[in-house]
Amino acid sequence: MPYKKIAFFAIIIILLLTINDLAHSIYDIWQKQDLIVQAQKELLTEQKESKQLKNQIAQVRQPQFVESQARDKLLLAKPGEGVIVIPSSQLNLPSQNTSKPKDMRPNWQKWWEIFF
Repeated sequence: MPYKKIAFFAIIIILLLTINDLAHSIYDIWQKQDLIVQAQKELLTEQKESKQLKNQIAQVRQPQFVESQARDKLLLAKPGEGVIVIPSSQLNLPSQNTSKPKDMRPNWQKWWEIFF
């Protein structure tokens, strides 16, 4: 009889350990599944970025783009054309240095104005 009880408890302990291991395995699989989903999202964003970069490369390789960049940024012209550079002071654009003139009054006068 005592051998049956020992065998019964041994089987129960083995089954409990097996259930525990299975539970840990299931939990690990769920975590890895979350990692896979996150990696798939990152892959999609990287694929979108790659597609945008390929489109930009295709655009840069076009002769019209090269010509426009040479004209706009390098101020180059085709043979027979002239480049006219207009100083910014001649343009009717608001100047970028439109800040208030610096107040040259002493500090005590500025404080006096604030409080009185």
